[in-house]
Amino acid sequence: MTAPAHRAEPGDDSPSGADGDARTAELEDGRDETPLERADRNWGEILQELRAVQTGTTIITGFLLAVAFQPRFDDLEPYERGLYLVLVVLAGFATVLGLAPVIMHRQLFGLRQKARLVRSANQLLIALLVVVSLLAAGVTSLIFDVVVNRAAGFIALGVALVVLVVFWTIVPRIGHRPER
Repeated sequence: MTAPAHRAEPGDDSPSGADGDARTAELEDGRDETPLERADRNWGEILQELRAVQTGTTIITGFLLAVAFQPRFDDLEPYERGLYLVLVVLAGFATVLGLAPVIMHRQLFGLRQKARLVRSANQLLIALLVVVSLLAAGVTSLIFDVVVNRAAGFIALGVALVVLVVFWTIVPRIGHRPER
């Protein structure tokens, strides 16, 4: 009887399998890699995801910064200006969250802290995804509020939040059905 397969989490460097030797046993996904190899692979995956999210964050931030310099900006109602400023803060926060893993990497480079870096970067990436999700919903609401009316802005916000909840909770579970 063999031990149950160990599911690797980002930065997880615990050995898998009953023998516990330096070489980890084959994982559920069929990979046979050392903890350092897994940390390197996970770090590469995190960087790819950060690149994708940073592109979207940069576009949204650029849009928000350009809005303030449009002639119609002076016509925004107090609610719209307040929402706009909240979105600018979220965009700034998203930018910092996107930079944080790279800053950490520079600080920890060469100190044999890759597993710790991967765990922390994974948490920062999840926080970044939450902030960018809220940012996207808020920008959608602001656009509908300005272009159509306040009610449309609230409806757009509600729809965006429902879509986000679906993608954060239901969609990830679709692929996790147990095998028969």
